[in-house]
Amino acid sequence: MVKFTALLTSLVLSSVVSAATHTYNWTTGYDDRDLDGSGEKTRIITCNGEFPWPNIEINKGDTVNIYLTNGFDDNKNTSMHFHGLFQHGSSQMDGPEMVTQCPIGPGQTFLYNFTVPDQVGSYWYHSHTGGQYMDGMRGLFIIHDEDYPYKQGEDYDEELSLSFTEYYHSTTYELMPKFLSLYNPTGAEPIPQNFLMNNTRNLTWEVQPDTTYLLRLINIGGFTSYWFFIEDHEFDVIEVDGIPVERNTTDMLYITVAQRYTVLLKTKKDTSKNFAIMQLVDTGMLDIQPDDLIVNATHTLSYNKDNEEVDEAFVDSLEDDAFLDDFYLTPINKTELYGEPDIEISVDVVMDNLKNGINYAFFNNLTYTAPKVPILVSVLGAGDDATNAAIYGSNTHSFVLDKDDIVQIVVNNQDTGKHPFHLHGHAFQVVDRDHYSGPEDSDEPKAYDEDDHAEFPQYPMMRDTVYVRENSNMVLRFKADNPGVWFFHCHIEWHLEQGLALVLIEDPKGIQEDPNQQLTESHKAVCADLNIATNANVANNTVFTDLSGENVQQPPVPSGFTAKGYVAFVFSCVAGVLGLITISIYGLIDISNVEEKVARDLDIDVHKLAEDESLSNEKRPSSEVGVVDDNSSSSRK
Repeated sequence: MVKFTALLTSLVLSSVVSAATHTYNWTTGYDDRDLDGSGEKTRIITCNGEFPWPNIEINKGDTVNIYLTNGFDDNKNTSMHFHGLFQHGSSQMDGPEMVTQCPIGPGQTFLYNFTVPDQVGSYWYHSHTGGQYMDGMRGLFIIHDEDYPYKQGEDYDEELSLSFTEYYHSTTYELMPKFLSLYNPTGAEPIPQNFLMNNTRNLTWEVQPDTTYLLRLINIGGFTSYWFFIEDHEFDVIEVDGIPVERNTTDMLYITVAQRYTVLLKTKKDTSKNFAIMQLVDTGMLDIQPDDLIVNATHTLSYNKDNEEVDEAFVDSLEDDAFLDDFYLTPINKTELYGEPDIEISVDVVMDNLKNGINYAFFNNLTYTAPKVPILVSVLGAGDDATNAAIYGSNTHSFVLDKDDIVQIVVNNQDTGKHPFHLHGHAFQVVDRDHYSGPEDSDEPKAYDEDDHAEFPQYPMMRDTVYVRENSNMVLRFKADNPGVWFFHCHIEWHLEQGLALVLIEDPKGIQEDPNQQLTESHKAVCADLNIATNANVANNTVFTDLSGENVQQPPVPSGFTAKGYVAFVFSCVAGVLGLITISIYGLIDISNVEEKVARDLDIDVHKLAEDESLSNEKRPSSEVGVVDDNSSSSRK
């Protein structure tokens, strides 16, 4: 059993005379670890040979220098994103590869250098390359401030952090090809083997009686959401995603990937009993639930180590009214509702297959396809063309925002699953979110109706990650006062790899005119190492309006059945019958590559079925790739 004490992140704050500079030298690597006590070791990503990655703790106004060296021995690239940090004037330090930076190739070093002038609270950092952070490349990033509205010594005695994540016994490099595969046509996400708190199972948190703790709750996973509660305890929510809020008492929270809650927990005076800390998985997110999967992960709030061991705790209901609804939280700074939007970006979320048989995620029929040159590089080199959204490609789903625009993003979720969306460079106001009374009301997608909605709040809740419910919608607003290139994407890593993202290019002229936004020598070096141009557009052309040769998504599935479609249909039926026969004879035997083996037995070339001789990498007409007319997805007000 792992013990955990508040000493991990306790920090005594004193008056800051001048801002400090924190310098870190990190090298990525691999090691085999058994984090869940199963006896099975999994390859994880290490920092300087150690795991977990170090937490960063700084004060508001400090400067951070991180020299990140790619030490991978398998020719993998990498990158780093500082989740929730606005990166004022330092968009190239934001991290998502091919959006704001070139990837860091093997043996190369990138210097992340930025200052945090105006943010406090709970954040985290993680790789923004592939699914690397799910393999362990992540850590907490905490910003302290002596003017924080809740003070140590007055409102709380000690502070600590609890992180949540799912855990796989295979790496994302092993799982991703199987996930984005012809043999996974429904896009079912891989099922984790366990769920961890502070990178372990069966965690024990030893507390003192009659003590108030500031507790940071951070979901650093890449897939599942959790209901978090502590048996027979309440707590006060005081911050969400780095935004201090007025106190709100609850006994249960729902935390999606990338979200952070900070709460105040007052312990009991009586030490005769220990209590269960529960990390209850939202099983509605799992395509299947194996019988041996523990979804009600139980940890211990320990008042006395000699007390009886805790049993898992349960709640009476998981309906909406059983846990805190963050929509009704009020920021302490009481930022008023932004005015009428200057531009509205309305997107429909759909998961569907393209012609190669793989299941993708779409905003308005577009699945994000990474460009050949980072979008920020294109902005810096495009001159007057930088304000033309078309130069950023037909499949990057890019929008250009004018300086100080009020931007409204409307997300209509036509999918049957929840999606937590994260905006880089900003915290947004959540001005409207459709609420339904239960799953029975969510059978049909419900789009946002600007003529029929609840009254918008005067002081909307603000955060950088919020989830939209299945077949539902939400409306977000922010002010475009931070020039940069910012990603807006689903933070379920599987869905991001499926393409559920778009790009906001904010005040491109302001980016070009700011000396601090020009590419650093470190940045140029990692680009040169991978032969990525720093003077070309997203299609790697020096004429910025020339998109020939750009990366584009796969063609759509042809309407109606083709000859190959009929063959595939027959194969599916035969394979299904054979599968039932196999199950009836052998039971649930774990046979690897069963689909390929069945196809081989039937002498059917599945891969040839999925191919089309007309497929090529040449650019296709916009009607073929499903590009929606600009006026249908965004509009100036």
